[in-house]
Amino acid sequence: MSGHLDAEQLRDVTLDDESLMREILSVLIDDTSRQVKLLQLAIQDEDAMRCMRLAHYSKGACANVGATAAAAILKDIERRAANHEFQECGAALGRLAEEVEALRSAAAFL
Repeated sequence: MSGHLDAEQLRDVTLDDESLMREILSVLIDDTSRQVKLLQLAIQDEDAMRCMRLAHYSKGACANVGATAAAAILKDIERRAANHEFQECGAALGRLAEEVEALRSAAAFL
């Protein structure tokens, strides 16, 4: 598929059901897009705990279905928020938004 999505992980989670793969990925993309907006507010407010909680939630969801690049970015945001590195969180959030769009493109090929 692409470097954005571990297709084998997604196939394992869905028992190779292509319809379910598309549905899960669509829900993940929608949810992560909402989380990006919430994370942006948490970063602007310099609210480390909220930022960490949001990033942690999304990181797990992404990792579970094979969106490994997004999960890695979210892990970075979580770590940087813990250290109150909000400027770096903002930069990582920009990369996350790009990654969500890359996942959207990858989903079109399922």
